[in-house]
Amino acid sequence: MSTGIIIAIVVVVVLAALAMILRLANRRRRLRERFGPEYERTVAAEDSRMAAERDLRAREQRHDELDLKPLASTARQQYTQDWSSVQEHFVDRPEEAVGEADQLVTRLMKERGYPTEGYEQQLKDLSVEHGRTLEHYRAAHEVNARAGGHRTTTEELRGAMVHYRALFDDLLTNGERPGQQRA
Repeated sequence: MSTGIIIAIVVVVVLAALAMILRLANRRRRLRERFGPEYERTVAAEDSRMAAERDLRAREQRHDELDLKPLASTARQQYTQDWSSVQEHFVDRPEEAVGEADQLVTRLMKERGYPTEGYEQQLKDLSVEHGRTLEHYRAAHEVNARAGGHRTTTEELRGAMVHYRALFDDLLTNGERPGQQRA
């Protein structure tokens, strides 16, 4: 073989390798941006970064198959009123109010089109669009799980309400921030 052909083959192989590296880097960057803190949490929980990224892509695929819908303004207003009612209950019955907040968030998820069977699956489904508020949901859920047996302080219960509120607001506004338009 001539030296020119060998050099051309080497250049093609190097360019193909660079293209693959860039593609993987772009995919990783996109996953990091989409999942926020959930990206690093998943990487830490999996055996490898590639396994974590496979899991996150599988979540995206499942999410794309869900029939998610925005809330009508009347439903949004009703949920806002329901949340105010839950907050009012907190003063006299903090443990029960945290349970009500959990139920309200679950009901809102269901109305938006998220499956609500199984907490772990809820986390995975929510992580695609609500990864930045998912840690709030985890913290609130953990307090709610301990609340039934009076194993929580009022301050922990108050914190759970704040955490539930973060996810509630994110779901209520369809994940949009004030002034932000969805594409």
